[in-house]
Amino acid sequence: MPWKETSALDERVKLIGEWLSGRWTISELSGAYGISRKTIYKWAERYHKEGVEGLREKSRAPLCHPNATSPEIVEMIVKEKLDHQKWGPKKVVARLETIFPETQWPAVSTASEILKREGLVGRRHLRQRTPQYTEPFLDCVGSNVVWSADFKGQFRTGDSRMCYPFTLSDNYSRYLLACRGLRRPTGEATRPWLEWAFREYGLPQAIKTDNGSPFVSVALGGLSQLSVWLIKLGIRPERIESGHPEQNGRHERMHRTLKEETISPPQRDLPKQQHAFDRFREEYNQRRPHEALGQKTPASIYQLSPTAYPAKLPDVEYDSSFAVRQVRHNGEIKWKGQMIYVSQALAGEPVGLLQTDDGLWQASFSFHRLGTLDDRTGKIIPSKGRV
Repeated sequence: MPWKETSALDERVKLIGEWLSGRWTISELSGAYGISRKTIYKWAERYHKEGVEGLREKSRAPLCHPNATSPEIVEMIVKEKLDHQKWGPKKVVARLETIFPETQWPAVSTASEILKREGLVGRRHLRQRTPQYTEPFLDCVGSNVVWSADFKGQFRTGDSRMCYPFTLSDNYSRYLLACRGLRRPTGEATRPWLEWAFREYGLPQAIKTDNGSPFVSVALGGLSQLSVWLIKLGIRPERIESGHPEQNGRHERMHRTLKEETISPPQRDLPKQQHAFDRFREEYNQRRPHEALGQKTPASIYQLSPTAYPAKLPDVEYDSSFAVRQVRHNGEIKWKGQMIYVSQALAGEPVGLLQTDDGLWQASFSFHRLGTLDDRTGKIIPSKGRV
């Protein structure tokens, strides 16, 4: 009978045992096992020289590989991986090519095999992915067109106090503009770090967020005090659809890496945690290659905004086609003899009303559309859909 693939060694041991017993000839064993006499002689010779170990299959690979990766190159690949244990072989090779451009580095597949042999590549778990919603990124054609802001899930540091990581990134270059651990996710705590980013990098055209506080409220137009301030700066507050974080996928992907490298586990206290955030931000921007950027770093792509942060907050103005009303302290405006509620967030600000039909007026705050004012009902109907 032929060899059994799953127990070839056992079959060879049995064969040699029956041959050594002297009860069977080579020809008889050849017919019984379905192998040639030459093969039996080969295994018998190996058994005499090496014992049972000689019956195992031996590698046919050559002892010397002229194209094998040199030990020095292997050592450098392994060291870079150990220095950045969350990086895969693509980023490791890209980083080494940047640091040592004169060296001929192996292909990513070869680096992957090297890291596997060293036990430095973990098993990847396949995840079901939903198709990426690309509409919010259509106009993202350069630095500072769209920034993304969010609070990464809160957690407790080692001293049992809450930390709310506020993150701000440029969608085009993936440059991480800010990463601050805050005690509270409020507009008052967030605005100083937005101001710091505006002074450091200039103003973007839009900031994309989810539908949570402090970026958004349930008020007309989704306005919060923070978004009113952004609109006065000329920054469009964009919002993803509720329940669709994939529409801000670039920022969410950064959050996953941030959690792996700085929050698992949390640091002892907020100052230590902020130090970890700062280290992560410097490496993420300056050294970590990004596959979507052709293995370039975000810092090599990002450029400062040409729009500087103004020393004085500009006033909101409308052209002569608008009827302008000042929002009172209680959030109301006076319109044709009646009081109409607009939004408490706009207290003290001017809103513009542009007639679109008989008895219908488009209500806006600067460029941000609020809804349609109906003279008959005396109410503002919120805008629906994307504007």
